[in-house]
Amino acid sequence: MLLAIDTSAGTSVAVVDYDRGILAEYSSDDTRRHAEVIGELIAACLEGSGIAVAELSGVVAGMGPGPFTGLRVGIAAARAFAFGAGKVVVPIVSHDAIAFGIVEPLMVATDARRSEVYWSSYAGVDEVGLPIRTAGPALARALELSALVSAQGRPRLIEASTVSAAALGMLAESLHANGRAFATDQPLYLRSPDVTISAGPKRVTG
Repeated sequence: MLLAIDTSAGTSVAVVDYDRGILAEYSSDDTRRHAEVIGELIAACLEGSGIAVAELSGVVAGMGPGPFTGLRVGIAAARAFAFGAGKVVVPIVSHDAIAFGIVEPLMVATDARRSEVYWSSYAGVDEVGLPIRTAGPALARALELSALVSAQGRPRLIEASTVSAAALGMLAESLHANGRAFATDQPLYLRSPDVTISAGPKRVTG
């Protein structure tokens, strides 16, 4: 039983179980209010699923790719919830959740802002139905996406505006059930944040 959280695009939270499937999922497609809605969605999922925190095996965190400000909210929420509940954090690449269950060659693209996109390509699924990522996640100019699709052999293109936490959680369940590795515990920002901290005080001249 897993609580899954993704804020790489909008905000999505779900409670899933390998045998019982999706028990609850609540989402917001607002890409600016991750911090405001994340707590409400977690509470709604736990109430809607009827699952107590003690019944959870872990917390799935969508690791992106995604813009710095939004993505870090979901990862921080997953880590904080897991720490408080005494559960493990399960990191999963968000693009892999979009590709999960699609058997044909595929390219996934999500909004990176600044007229850029994050993209990953997939060669379908393996023998147990898990997505085979062949390139990415990577960052490119939005105008270059068509050329990237051509370079990858013109696979089906999914330009996703949200990432389903339910798909993220079920992918984690399937990886665990088949003895496969999870992602690394490193957020996939793929570029520096918009705001950086100065290395030191400004020099003042008279």
